[in-house]
Amino acid sequence: MKHLLFLLGVLQLLAAAAAVYKQWIPNTNFETASNWDKGRVPCASDVVHFEKNKVISVFVRSPHTLTDMYLPLNGEFVLASGAGFAAFDGSWDPGCDSGVTARFANAEDRAWFDPTLWQVVSPSGELEPSGRIFSVDEECVPCHYDDVIFQPQTSFRVNTDSSQQEIHLRSISLMGQELSSPEAWAGYLRGSSAPLQFHGNGTLQVTGTGCPDKSGCACGNTLDGHRICTALLRASGSRCPALTCRNPLQPLGHCCGVCGATIRLDFTPDFDLQKYRDRLVQALLSQPKYAGVRMAISKVHKAQTFLGLIPRSSTPLIQIVLIDDGAGAQTGTAAAQLAADVMEDVAQHGEALGISSGKMEVATGSTFSGQVESHELGRTTAGTVFGLLFSLLLFGGILFLHKKGKLRLPTLHIPRPWDRAEDPASPEPASDKGFDNPMFDVEPPSADPGEEMPQEMAPKDDQVFYLNPLYDASEMET
Repeated sequence: MKHLLFLLGVLQLLAAAAAVYKQWIPNTNFETASNWDKGRVPCASDVVHFEKNKVISVFVRSPHTLTDMYLPLNGEFVLASGAGFAAFDGSWDPGCDSGVTARFANAEDRAWFDPTLWQVVSPSGELEPSGRIFSVDEECVPCHYDDVIFQPQTSFRVNTDSSQQEIHLRSISLMGQELSSPEAWAGYLRGSSAPLQFHGNGTLQVTGTGCPDKSGCACGNTLDGHRICTALLRASGSRCPALTCRNPLQPLGHCCGVCGATIRLDFTPDFDLQKYRDRLVQALLSQPKYAGVRMAISKVHKAQTFLGLIPRSSTPLIQIVLIDDGAGAQTGTAAAQLAADVMEDVAQHGEALGISSGKMEVATGSTFSGQVESHELGRTTAGTVFGLLFSLLLFGGILFLHKKGKLRLPTLHIPRPWDRAEDPASPEPASDKGFDNPMFDVEPPSADPGEEMPQEMAPKDDQVFYLNPLYDASEMET
């Protein structure tokens, strides 16, 4: 019996890991009590009031008797079989003692990029239990290759404001009908209901295609990450929860820091995300000692910058986030141990799995948190070694050519302060030897002390003079 329960648990984990169906939670149904300001569905002696300037689509499941009803200028009622409205005849209604004015709630602010308004479901639309697999916040909203479900027999209104012109999806199911091609979705948008259900500057676009890459596809919600975090923090009091670990980790695509561990894997074209996720679930996460650990794994893009300031590009990598239910000093310790097991598995089998390198970071409630561990496998290490060897060979070749005189390297003279300090404070006294005139080509006087200096070159009265080729001294003596 224990083995059977264990097997069922593993199967549930795998099913949750593969889920890509996200269902919109709120609705604008008439019979939903939370859609009314009084917290209940209007009864016979009540007056129903819809704001006249609010656009709305309302599904009505059953017949209702009302005293009066004020309708919006632009809206629709979608009536199920047998549903409708009738005027109250004044007879006693045991569930409606005194009549009030019931106002329909405002649905304009229900945003597509609010992760609290979505839930993961099975392909049949059944709610998946909150298990051991979770998603970072950006992936709690439908990703580009997800299937979106609006529950059958419900009406809704969604604000699609986005930083993207188009919000891509694989398919959309509404009113029990699945639309999984661009043509089918375009036809629905031309109908009268679509403008009442979707509003905002972002346009939903159905592609009908799933992720084409076996290494996985990034969610695609990064540009709207600020919308996701704003909505999430608004629901939790505008601040992230207090954590007991030192230096909390900040996973990519997540709004708040976490205690536990993160692993970032570089991969090769041989990597298969779904198979690797299944491997981690079966071999590690399902072990009894990790019963309190939850895991998120997906492909993300890490932004690359020049000098840490200028955005340059982004690099795809596989991110694993591990958190646990530990408290106090034990916070994150089980997650950190599981991360260590994952890194050991990477070191042993990474190349066969299509993993080229991995880096782990942990943050726990103990004083030894914040450690970083990395593994670089054969291909990455070899590339680094070859790069260093090439650099050394290039430097050696340049030096060799310089020594042989084949290559001249520019030199830079930097004056030294001690050289400047040795210079005399005053300039040298003027020499009495004269100087050469570039306009007169004469041989300099001989340096041989035995040779007589010509008379015209001899010094007179210790004065400095020079020979002028345009002047003949004999002419002045006559």
